[in-house]
Amino acid sequence: MPNVFRTADWASYRMDYRNPHRAIEPLEQETAIVGDALDVLREAGVIPHTRYDGARLLAHRAAVAELFDIPWTAISPRMQRLLYAINAIAQPRVMIAAGCFCGNTFISNAGAAVGPGACYTASDLVGIEIVADEAARAERSVRRIDPTGVARVVAANAVPFVAGYPEPVNLLYLDADGTDERGKGVYLDILRGCYDRMPAGGIVLAHNSVNCAGSLSEYLEFVRDPANFHASINVIFDPEGLEVSVK
Repeated sequence: MPNVFRTADWASYRMDYRNPHRAIEPLEQETAIVGDALDVLREAGVIPHTRYDGARLLAHRAAVAELFDIPWTAISPRMQRLLYAINAIAQPRVMIAAGCFCGNTFISNAGAAVGPGACYTASDLVGIEIVADEAARAERSVRRIDPTGVARVVAANAVPFVAGYPEPVNLLYLDADGTDERGKGVYLDILRGCYDRMPAGGIVLAHNSVNCAGSLSEYLEFVRDPANFHASINVIFDPEGLEVSVK
């Protein structure tokens, strides 16, 4: 059986997708629950430690609320904190986020290296969105929070983009949808495009590991195979879920 971190309230912890900045629970509870998940990831060898700056996370959160155009999002406050914390801890030199819509999921990862939440220096942080208008919207928002250009959003198909990316990928975030009946099954195609260029310790984060588990069956089988990844943990503290894998 795969390793799982699951909270007792995962099914009832629900956000208003069109009100992304509304608090769902006390901040102390959110922090503690994400801290418990980080403890499990550390024990599995996914991350080396669990330390991150909570004040910087809140500064990042406030900047996103002020500067980003977010028509809707499924990224809950718990998930935002988890994504930020994993990036702040792992400090990927190169991070690619495939399927970033309006940019909220992308900046939840990239915000550990750019903007008021920055705690390290990255080389290249790339968000990929196949819908050109949404990519443009995301890029406008990212520019407001990161004038340096280290974080950027491109309009592209993630499968050939990732396959053609010339450098090692330290962290890959997956939230794309295929254009055919495969849907979220495209995750595996994207991952295979850079798998051989991911160094030992490279991390893959796959959103929708719970509510799209059916279409992700081949992907989940691949990342949970010890021949392919050192460890893979399904973090379930909201109805979407996040599969966290380390090479």
